[in-house]
Amino acid sequence: MKKALILTYYWPPSGGSGVQRWVKFAKYFRDFGIEPVIYTVENPSYAIEDPLIEEELPEGITVIRRPIKEPNNLISRFKGSKGIKKTSAGFLNPNPTRKERFMQYIRANYFIPDARKFWIKPSVNYLSSYLKENPVDLIISTGPPHSVNLIGLGLKKNTGLPWIADFRDPWTEIDYFHHLPHSKKTIKKHHQMEQEVLGTADAVVVVGEQMKKSFDRYSDNVHVIYNGFDDELKEDFVPKMDEAFSIVHIGLMNSDRNPYSLWKAIAELSTENEEFAKLYKLKLIGKVATDVDKALDENGIKNVERLGYIPHKEAIKHQHESQILLLAVNKIPGAKGVLTGKIFEYLKAQRPILAIGPEDGDLAAVINETKAGIIIDFDDVTQIKAQLAAWFEAYQKGELKVQSENIEQFHRKNLTGEMATLVESILPGK
Repeated sequence: MKKALILTYYWPPSGGSGVQRWVKFAKYFRDFGIEPVIYTVENPSYAIEDPLIEEELPEGITVIRRPIKEPNNLISRFKGSKGIKKTSAGFLNPNPTRKERFMQYIRANYFIPDARKFWIKPSVNYLSSYLKENPVDLIISTGPPHSVNLIGLGLKKNTGLPWIADFRDPWTEIDYFHHLPHSKKTIKKHHQMEQEVLGTADAVVVVGEQMKKSFDRYSDNVHVIYNGFDDELKEDFVPKMDEAFSIVHIGLMNSDRNPYSLWKAIAELSTENEEFAKLYKLKLIGKVATDVDKALDENGIKNVERLGYIPHKEAIKHQHESQILLLAVNKIPGAKGVLTGKIFEYLKAQRPILAIGPEDGDLAAVINETKAGIIIDFDDVTQIKAQLAAWFEAYQKGELKVQSENIEQFHRKNLTGEMATLVESILPGK
């Protein structure tokens, strides 16, 4: 059996979307003749935790944990707040105070590529020694944080082992990159690091076609392996459908994902249709930005249930029991490449998907191929309103459903098979 050393910052008990991808690959790797060895942090600063995810791991898996210096902890003490270390970069305050602006500048220009930079050198040194006594066949690193891919780069240089660099999100084109107060020198440094990682890795893996097109300029060995869904509910699970006409969003909803047109469409339908006003419910599961709350208030959206973060398996149940699943794409220059992992779990739930974003992007391609719902442009209030009205009518008749097609290609085991094929292709003698 081949051995793969997997470098990842996010690992159980981490919760959220970042941990799912490689927990699932590790879960199924043995079925394809690969033994995963995990390298991760000993004392992480995770924004959210979900201990139940550990139940997904194969028995007896080797997990190496090493300490990390988290500068965000020092920053939070300097700021006099516990909030910084638990705050995603995607939730940066769009109207920062003077002190916050200063801290954002420090964060952006002195922690390159990210706040985990101090883990790079100790990890490369430790693992270079570890691998002499505990050989593996290849190295796989996954980012963000992109410091992890720099660990992969260092090990590639030290050991010469085959190396796959996996990108769950872009680097310089990630949604919040343009929000950070980078200097020109810092931006140049990010691009240099990105180019070196992409140009040195034996293979690069990304989660969507647009990211592949972007990375193709630096590497001729970029592969798309999507995120996916798994069989996480018991076979005898029978969903208890929401009685209300529920529009459910699961995951982070930051300012860039604030679907103003949807709020306006709901407000207009509520005014025009008394039954809709009584029966709709907006269910938000996960962290929500203050800008979103403000927009909801301004549009008079009253039937709102805020659940905050809940364990992943519980979120899956909500997906299956919803009437409509909402997916809001970040309204940013690189919106066509945004393909969040939850779309694939939405597919598994077999409920109608309302996506708001570019009609010619990666997400649109998946929705159109699977016939799992509809994607509507950011600003098209009229079409959003018409679609909601049609689905509400079907809901009242007890006929609201969707007939998805070709979704099994996104099962985590099938995707692991694709990753295993790529692994085999870069091993010596292939």
